[in-house]
Amino acid sequence: MQYQGEIESILYTVGDQGISLHDLATIIGIQASGLRQLLAKLQVTYEQGTGGLTLMNHGDHYQLVTKAQYAPILHQYFAGHQPTSLSQAALETMAIVAYQQPVTRIEIDQIRGVKSNGAIQTLLARQLIKETGRKETPGRPILYGTTNYFLDYFDLQKLAELPDLSKFTDSAFDQAGNLDLFYKNQTTSAARTEQTEKESQHDTTTGA
Repeated sequence: MQYQGEIESILYTVGDQGISLHDLATIIGIQASGLRQLLAKLQVTYEQGTGGLTLMNHGDHYQLVTKAQYAPILHQYFAGHQPTSLSQAALETMAIVAYQQPVTRIEIDQIRGVKSNGAIQTLLARQLIKETGRKETPGRPILYGTTNYFLDYFDLQKLAELPDLSKFTDSAFDQAGNLDLFYKNQTTSAARTEQTEKESQHDTTTGA
């Protein structure tokens, strides 16, 4: 199909945020009416094919997604392939969500200066962030916020316990200009876990 490669490349790049028919037509350089027909054909091709992807649209907003029937295997993958620690990109993205929520992917990208699709998917899979709704702007982009598990993970009782950014001095930043907002909380949580294990071992020895 004509323009299929261009369409798929753009849809893959914009990720879960999707793209409007007008913007896609402008980028490719064709009329919106003609592009709508091509997208309708592409949707049929995906649905009738055996691949794992399909094309979803909400009005004139289009998004490339995985087919619903493959959700179980994706959950299985993420459940068994979660790293023990978060990457710098994931930490940056999570910090933005924590302090700016509810926030869209594009807003996260603008703050970080790079694409955040992968980091967002990682945080969603680890249940540290969640979809909280859609922003009432053109395209109705997804809004993200933190979860209760996020609070547990960083040993917080409520979001108000997050560090106050205005109180950080220049010495709190590393040479690259990064600020690790969660290190203290992770260290505290790990220390509490270690202390609990020691107490448990002590009680077992005493009981013996």
